[in-house]
Amino acid sequence: MMSDVILEMSERMEKSVDAFRVELSKVRTGRASISILDGINVDAYGSAMPLNQVGTVTIPESRMIVIQPWDPQMLPAIEKAILKSDIGLNPVNDGKNIRLNIPMLTEERRKELVKMVKKIAEEFRVAIRNVRRDAIETLKKQKKDKEISEDDLFKYQDEAQAETDTHVKMIDKSTALKEKEVMEV
Repeated sequence: MMSDVILEMSERMEKSVDAFRVELSKVRTGRASISILDGINVDAYGSAMPLNQVGTVTIPESRMIVIQPWDPQMLPAIEKAILKSDIGLNPVNDGKNIRLNIPMLTEERRKELVKMVKKIAEEFRVAIRNVRRDAIETLKKQKKDKEISEDDLFKYQDEAQAETDTHVKMIDKSTALKEKEVMEV
């Protein structure tokens, strides 16, 4: 039987892995991806709205994203929001649509992106280890309060380490895939 502490720890680690994958999807590669635009909000009708809620976002080619607003009057606001974001792309407004051309990445830029991916991965590995540490501290407190035996403590610590190893491997696997994708020409 798994301890509630271990189950909660596992859920928190799973959320960290999911958050890591979301963060990775925002890292730009040489190809167009709609996830690059995640987090961009457009000032529409007096409130900030996600970009995908003010128009249709499509990828007609591997190196281009096209945004077709439902209301043509939103073009300047969309353009401004993209320029204000830190995605590093210049919008081209043709009066009906906004085009984002994804430039080829230089070798130097690819290496910078790989370093950035590794840095993000390390931050999430540390977060997972912190979750493990919190769980083990809780288990030690339970042992001190005589809620669990010393044998249970050791068993749960082993389970916590196994869960940690599993989740760190998930991050490592996603990191390797993203590095490969970034370095692909």
